[in-house]
Amino acid sequence: MKFLVTALLLVQATAFTIAPLASTSTALFLESRINESIDLDSAKVATMETLTAPSKKVYCRCWQSGTFPLCDGSHMKHNEATGDNVGPLIVTVKKEE
Repeated sequence: MKFLVTALLLVQATAFTIAPLASTSTALFLESRINESIDLDSAKVATMETLTAPSKKVYCRCWQSGTFPLCDGSHMKHNEATGDNVGPLIVTVKKEE
């Protein structure tokens, strides 16, 4: 478990740079902002939704969707322009049997 947490922290840290604040401490800062347009006045953008069976939702992960939090395919233009491979989060609730 300790290895998994360490590995996840290392993966997450690749999007950050280390900037010295004082001679004895450092802080992490994003190199660029991911969310440039959605609810910028909020401390955190969070969406809660209750899904009923059967249903399927496709959620945006690129922050470019005009229908945020739902995906509108804007990631395809982003991927083409940047060489990135971001895609949506697809959630499916199966019909109870």
